[in-house]
Amino acid sequence: MCRMTEVSSLTGRLLVATPALADPNFDRAVVLLLDHDDEGSLGVVLNRPTPVTVGDVLAAWAPLAGEPGVVFQGGPVSLDAALGLAVVPGEEGPCARPGEGEPSPAAGGGPLGWRRVFGAIGLVDLEAPPELLGPALSALRIFAGYAGWGPGQLEAEVAEGAWYVVESEPGDVSSPRPEELWRQVLRRQRGELALVATCPDDPSLN
Repeated sequence: MCRMTEVSSLTGRLLVATPALADPNFDRAVVLLLDHDDEGSLGVVLNRPTPVTVGDVLAAWAPLAGEPGVVFQGGPVSLDAALGLAVVPGEEGPCARPGEGEPSPAAGGGPLGWRRVFGAIGLVDLEAPPELLGPALSALRIFAGYAGWGPGQLEAEVAEGAWYVVESEPGDVSSPRPEELWRQVLRRQRGELALVATCPDDPSLN
């Protein structure tokens, strides 16, 4: 049975940096939350591509990496550690949120070397043979580092107006134009949030 509490319910959602967020690590950042409970939060920044290609650091996985085929900076923590995220088409976990579809017969399973985080998105074991996972995966993305928050820290930042919390879509992980993701995510929201997408990069020009 899937137990969703008010705290844990942010797993799988996006944190979209508000124009007021001053931390340069998260300027116009779009963060996918991979874990969020009363012990803290962990996520990866989806729109920070680096000049380093996947082939430079994980050559065996390069053919499976989506465009652009580069490593992304997932956040300021543990930049020397690699993390892989991938979508397995047709996989919907038992904790899928309303609107994400019904659980598949394989819910809770998935291919070896892939561990579901939520819905069809999961973590890839980069030590596993790529040929074992390749046929099942789509939208593989490699991140260096991650973003982390201690207990209550993220909630405080949201309350202070640093982040918008919105629903994610599977395609966000593999956006071929990550530099446009911040505006794209905001544009698909309703009401005032869609207007925020028109804010200039320099707030003083607004």
